[in-house]
Amino acid sequence: MSVHSVEIVKYNKDNVQKKLDVVAVEEPLEIRLEYGNREEREWESIAVTMRTPGDDFELALGFLFSEGIIQKFSQVHSIYHCQKNTQRNIVYVKLKQNVKVNIHQRNFYMTSSCGVCGKAAIEHLVTESTFLAQTKTSPLQMHSSLICGLPGKLYAAQQNFKHTGGLHAAGLFDCKALLLDIKEDVGRHNAFDKLYGASLIKCNLPLSECVVVASGRASFELIQKSAMAGIPVFVAVGAPSSLAVRLANESGITLIGFTRENRFNVYSHADRIVDLL
Repeated sequence: MSVHSVEIVKYNKDNVQKKLDVVAVEEPLEIRLEYGNREEREWESIAVTMRTPGDDFELALGFLFSEGIIQKFSQVHSIYHCQKNTQRNIVYVKLKQNVKVNIHQRNFYMTSSCGVCGKAAIEHLVTESTFLAQTKTSPLQMHSSLICGLPGKLYAAQQNFKHTGGLHAAGLFDCKALLLDIKEDVGRHNAFDKLYGASLIKCNLPLSECVVVASGRASFELIQKSAMAGIPVFVAVGAPSSLAVRLANESGITLIGFTRENRFNVYSHADRIVDLL
């Protein structure tokens, strides 16, 4: 369940009433990884994230992909919920024996609320991204009118947001602004992991001819995840951060912010918008 009903007291000027409201569900998800050869198999708890239940497998795989632990779905032997956990808040990802993983020397990046080392993060992207070259050389181009219409199309497809007002969304579009996929979650990074995890499962990576749209701001980690997936154009309804702009410039992503029906700002690689300059 992605939504939950709660009883509230609603105040509106002189009118006070008790009623039912709908809120977004937020629960922890632990990602556990099994890896190594047959004689030395190891289990590791990789991460715990607060997420909206649903698309848990896509979230786990998208996270592992964006961190450079896996590069393709064929490296995964199996993925399943822990049977002993009745709340289904633990996901096991079992890798095939020939997949080399070095967990103990990795530093998983924190969210922007906790801080991140920009230099180390960019170096991580350069060394780990399989599709960085496809991002930089993507032939994708778009007209400004199509870009202005993307937030409205994303909002129209946000079914759970309409009920709760409390979910972020990540939408994948083609060059003609056709919606290909959308994911919602209380965490914006989770929505992107779900989106790219779904593409990983479908073997659709790299997404070098697609546009991704974020319902909020453009943070560094969303640009990082998008660069890993080969995304050439990132459109945000809100503002980008300074590190997001820097990373977009260095990874070849056209970064667009403050996108509305008749305006937007381009922060990097404006040449992909054919009628802009």
